[in-house]
Amino acid sequence: MTAPDAPTVSDIDLTGQALPGMSPGLHGVLAVPAGEGPWPAVVMVHEAFGLTEVMRRQVERMAAAGFLVLMPDLFVDGGARKCLRATFQAISTGQGRAWVDVEAARAALVARADCTGRVGVLGFCMGGGFALVAAADRGFDAASVNYGRLPSDMDTALAGACPIVGSYGGRDNSLRGAAAKLDAELAKRDIPRDVKEYPTAGHSFLNDAPTGPAWMRPVMKAILGAGPEPIAAADAWARIDAFFHTHLAA
Repeated sequence: MTAPDAPTVSDIDLTGQALPGMSPGLHGVLAVPAGEGPWPAVVMVHEAFGLTEVMRRQVERMAAAGFLVLMPDLFVDGGARKCLRATFQAISTGQGRAWVDVEAARAALVARADCTGRVGVLGFCMGGGFALVAAADRGFDAASVNYGRLPSDMDTALAGACPIVGSYGGRDNSLRGAAAKLDAELAKRDIPRDVKEYPTAGHSFLNDAPTGPAWMRPVMKAILGAGPEPIAAADAWARIDAFFHTHLAA
């Protein structure tokens, strides 16, 4: 039985947005906080393994913190194996179908009567890269970048960027030094920020369970330090919630 103060989580059809270039059959997971709105909203972008049960719980967790949350399925047109390369290419180029899908999710939230009109973007892993690029000129008011790869052209990516909160794991060998570099680049541009690296954490440390194929997990653990780290995650979520409540306030 669902607790009376728990968010309402449901699958949502996003094809009504009908944006040119959008994925056919686009859908996502929507979580609405308990009580009466309106609430600030968050477009959540999933990690490279897609819209898994772990990602669905992340949507629900964010809604429990007082945000209207929508995670679009960026792999709806063929699954991760078919869509992954094109999606990563979209991050690097700043254009492509995945961006249209993210915009469709943002537009769907803004159109709701229970949304204040203020919208943040939050991403994990692949989605963290999206969130960082989306911080500039994509209609978002705050961005949460979680172990997302930094763009090669920081000047273009961060021009006019909204406030950014970033969280990285010190044991993630694929992103060594990324937190310090991002913090320095944001400081240089006087962009409001809160960037932190957690020495005991690795990639995907915000997840509450391991993700990805079982055979890949030992390799990911060895190379990326991947996997849950509850203490670091609790601190990171507290920072993200506070940052978003501050910068998405009506």
